[in-house]
Amino acid sequence: MVVSGDEGSPRLDRVLAVRSLGLSRSRLKALILAGHVARDGRALTDPSAHVAAGDVVTIDVPPPVPAEPEGEDIPLDIIFEDDDIIVLDKPRGLVVHPAAGHETGTLVNALIAHCGASLSGIGGVRRPGIVHRLDKDTTGLMVAAKNDRAHASLTAQFADHGRTGALRRGYMAFVWGVPDRPRGTVDAPIDRHPHAREKMAVRQGGRDAITHWELIESYTGRDGKGVASLIACQLETGRTHQIRVHLAHIGHPLLGDDVYGSGFKTKARQLGPQSQVVLEALNRQALHAYLLALEHPGTGDVLHWEAGLPEDMLLLQTQLRAAT
Repeated sequence: MVVSGDEGSPRLDRVLAVRSLGLSRSRLKALILAGHVARDGRALTDPSAHVAAGDVVTIDVPPPVPAEPEGEDIPLDIIFEDDDIIVLDKPRGLVVHPAAGHETGTLVNALIAHCGASLSGIGGVRRPGIVHRLDKDTTGLMVAAKNDRAHASLTAQFADHGRTGALRRGYMAFVWGVPDRPRGTVDAPIDRHPHAREKMAVRQGGRDAITHWELIESYTGRDGKGVASLIACQLETGRTHQIRVHLAHIGHPLLGDDVYGSGFKTKARQLGPQSQVVLEALNRQALHAYLLALEHPGTGDVLHWEAGLPEDMLLLQTQLRAAT
């Protein structure tokens, strides 16, 4: 790469960020610090070093090193895949990223095995770029990046939350009770629960969190009164447990959510016998990420996917409808 005269005498890292497509700023900085960037044959290890017009700057990008998590042959429901991204319908029970207590058997392990050599490396490591997560027992659509360029693009889109771009995330949730209006917005900050650290809570001073919801259908219980509803949600922010916390906050926690809906267990008695059996068998929060739309990192095309309810939630819906 030759520095042109119209660039003046800028910093090395800024020149590379503009001229080097496919590498993130953090990756470029790491390459500079590691001595993989040279000017006229001599290594430059200071990202703030200035370069001048006519300087010949070269970048030696080493091949990605193997990922620390090992690939595992775990079945995946792939919805879309190309050289940049992979979109899948995550099943229940699958943890997204290795962590304490879940070092193996995760989505990352599965993607490393499935994608193989098509992973060109995120930050120099041959691994998928995870830009958002779903809880272990939440099902539905997820996207992961397969290279630095795609990772940077998806990260920016998820940080923007669709305010100015094409990103959309939609969820279907079965909740206790029936809202008193057809649609609404929950605008309430979320932070760690003050006493139960594994939980989140609506708290003043927390991070901004906005959830838009719409009533899809409602179901009556054994007493003829509204007992549960199906609600569609779209996120304007992406906080941990956001939908679960927000819907519980407005008095409509998710069916099957033992963390945020424990006070509603007696509600199950209002369900029909078969609905009670199906809810017990569900054994998880009734939440499914059914909609994902985004701008493709390479082509710029707006892509849109929808995934129908999984079998356990479909069975729940069937029984709830039958009792209505």
